[in-house]
Amino acid sequence: MPASLVEGNSLLAVDIGSITTRAALFDVVESQYRFIGLESAPTTAVAPLGNVAYGVQHAIEALQNTLGRPLTNADGHLIVPSLPDGSGVDQFSATFSVGNPIKTIIVGLLPDVSLKSVETLAHSTYTRIVDAIHMNDTRRPEEQLDAVLKYSPELVLMAGGTNGGATHSIQKTLELIGLAAYLIPQAERPALLFAGNEALQASVRSSMKNLTSGVAVAPNVRPLPEVEDLSPAQYTLAQVITNLREREMPELQEIRALAGGFLLPGAYAQGRMVRFLAQYFNTGRGVLGVDLGASALTMTASFGADLHLNVLPQFGIGEPLAALLHHTNLDELARWFPLDQPVERLHEYLLQKSLYPAALPATADELAMEHTLARHLLQLAARTMLGRLPPQYRPKSSLLPYFEPILASGATLTNAPTLGQRLMILLDGLQPAGITTLALDQNNLLAMLGGAAEQNSLLPVQVIDSGALAYLATVISPVSNQAYGVPILRAKLIRADGTESETEVKMGGLHVLPLESGKTARLQLRPLQRADVGLGAGKAGEVDVIGSAMGIVIDARGRPIRLPPEPDKRRELLQRWRSRMEG
Repeated sequence: MPASLVEGNSLLAVDIGSITTRAALFDVVESQYRFIGLESAPTTAVAPLGNVAYGVQHAIEALQNTLGRPLTNADGHLIVPSLPDGSGVDQFSATFSVGNPIKTIIVGLLPDVSLKSVETLAHSTYTRIVDAIHMNDTRRPEEQLDAVLKYSPELVLMAGGTNGGATHSIQKTLELIGLAAYLIPQAERPALLFAGNEALQASVRSSMKNLTSGVAVAPNVRPLPEVEDLSPAQYTLAQVITNLREREMPELQEIRALAGGFLLPGAYAQGRMVRFLAQYFNTGRGVLGVDLGASALTMTASFGADLHLNVLPQFGIGEPLAALLHHTNLDELARWFPLDQPVERLHEYLLQKSLYPAALPATADELAMEHTLARHLLQLAARTMLGRLPPQYRPKSSLLPYFEPILASGATLTNAPTLGQRLMILLDGLQPAGITTLALDQNNLLAMLGGAAEQNSLLPVQVIDSGALAYLATVISPVSNQAYGVPILRAKLIRADGTESETEVKMGGLHVLPLESGKTARLQLRPLQRADVGLGAGKAGEVDVIGSAMGIVIDARGRPIRLPPEPDKRRELLQRWRSRMEG
């Protein structure tokens, strides 16, 4: 290993969320990068401070107080690089998710080709699509112009045309966007990202540079009609989003300069880490990352190097809750409510949480309501992501693909009082099928590690190796249509010391086979009634398993989970399941 990689190079990473700003220190311990500590402070984007730099400073000061290691000087400025006395840090990186979704208009030629690709591109970051313009648009040009003026977008994403293909239709649409931008007050003009026919890049730059707040070009997202390549455009879009946030929050410019020019949207940085972990674990299946944030819920699926990043601001567990009933209804939400209380109580809590997203549940009832919201948001997000995945990754059923592992983060999950509650939120919300491992990013490090990788590619690898993820359980979820109470599986756990645990699993049940963290065992599975544990209908098999906080969990409640229509029976069943896992 090169000496320069292990002789220092401490790194301080900050992540500026909509509610909380976190600061984490990484340093070399015994020739390996390790996670040293983390502290947080409220984000200060809104009044009375209205400047996110204060929240960053408070988080860093809290971290240095906890560690007893000076990171800032007498004026409160970060010491970079570190000094011979050990104060300060060698590097600094930053990511952010703070801010409202960016109003975006997407533009393409064909709805099922370039427009579809640019829509997928928009969904990979913190945007809200307000309109779409394409060649088959039935509106007259003046109506399209009115739409752009009406929404006054902050960003226009445009694609269309294969490389070297026709340019006339694209130029015609570009003229319309240019005219609309010209009619918008200069201080409010949108940024433009063009990811279409690469032969037009120079023309787009020259014709639009004085009509927009900034022009960026990226490699064509559709170089051929049957080929989609979003990765280069996603990186360019991350830079555009950063520039737009700096217009809104000028203090981010100083933070970016401190980070050597590297400031990334948190979702993009987290997606980078999920893609890395998909290749790192190399299980032959996809890796799923879930981040249940206050401003957005991010679901990232990576199949090898093929990344599918979905940022869902409508499902954040904070301010977006005010509009949640536009995407679902109270009856659907109340199906997971374990308390014998009027559904209006749940609605009241939903609205209160949207007004005060930083508020923590103060009673057991409020905690149950928050966890009910988390379950349903995960269900809605999983359903949305499944609909966006390419056909080759979608199962024939409505279930998620087989993922190994599933990584979850977000304060609602990581702050749940018990491991059983954290596990049940994920099992009820995501309803994974087959055999998978559930792990918590308990310190919400993935986005920070993705940001740090811009400056130090070795650090994330070694931090992950050192145990940054907390493994909750290996979960076996048989798929069966049998009635509750019918035996569907026999399982035998053979530990390395020769001891065995055997159980018969009935439909509708939850079983835990204890296996201490780090211990290895062999798990024999014998399905009954043609149940499928991920090996094929009725097929038996053996798998090697590693112990974790909750051991081996067999979730035989079916996929999707069936709940009784009668409220009393449903609540009784929910309470029984949760008592089983928390016992």
